[in-house]
Amino acid sequence: MKKTIILFSSLLLVSACVGGKNATDVKLSSEEDKTFYAMGFMLGSNLQRLSLNDKELSALQKGLVNSAKGAKPEIELQVYQPKIQTMFKARMEKVAKDEKSNGSKFIDDYLAKNKNAKKTESGLVYEILKEGTGKQPGAEDTVEVHYHGTLTNGEVFDSSVDRGKTISFPLNRVIKGWTEGLQLVKEGGKIKLVIPPELGYGDNGAPPKIPGGATLMFEVELFKIVGKDAAKK
Repeated sequence: MKKTIILFSSLLLVSACVGGKNATDVKLSSEEDKTFYAMGFMLGSNLQRLSLNDKELSALQKGLVNSAKGAKPEIELQVYQPKIQTMFKARMEKVAKDEKSNGSKFIDDYLAKNKNAKKTESGLVYEILKEGTGKQPGAEDTVEVHYHGTLTNGEVFDSSVDRGKTISFPLNRVIKGWTEGLQLVKEGGKIKLVIPPELGYGDNGAPPKIPGGATLMFEVELFKIVGKDAAKK
């Protein structure tokens, strides 16, 4: 609840600059305008989890502007303040539920269309894209990889490939799908992982780019196992 209050309080600053105008009509003509726009964009990204429609966004903006201008509230705030956290929770649970349902269907379709893909007991789906010739890492090993992560709709949420720089990390400090999946590929190999939310970021997701309940897709190239005690044949 504290985070919710901080979020709404911060958004007041942005709405005060709107001055009651339609936000889409505001021209970003100065550096201050652009700075406030950047602030609003970053803060607003936290609201993506609520799947707000245009009317709800307008109601939110009206409340923010009225408060910033010192206007009298049009509702009994003491009645509705306790409902904020309840609404947040219900909305996020619905988003996660829908994401899980869509992700489950995606996995079924993926397995049907990709005959080389396999599903483990945990629910992880993987496909070896390139056979490596080296050793396989263990669950506590550090690995150097390139990866490209997308949602099931193809939207990229993170990619070392796009950044042009490999990354190294211990396998016991990442999401479960990575810990399990990277042990299935050899050095020099490349693997595709389809990770259900239970092995990823769960119902909470990783806002703003990964919604709650999201199924994730990764293509990972394993360059090498870092360290002396890393490998198993």
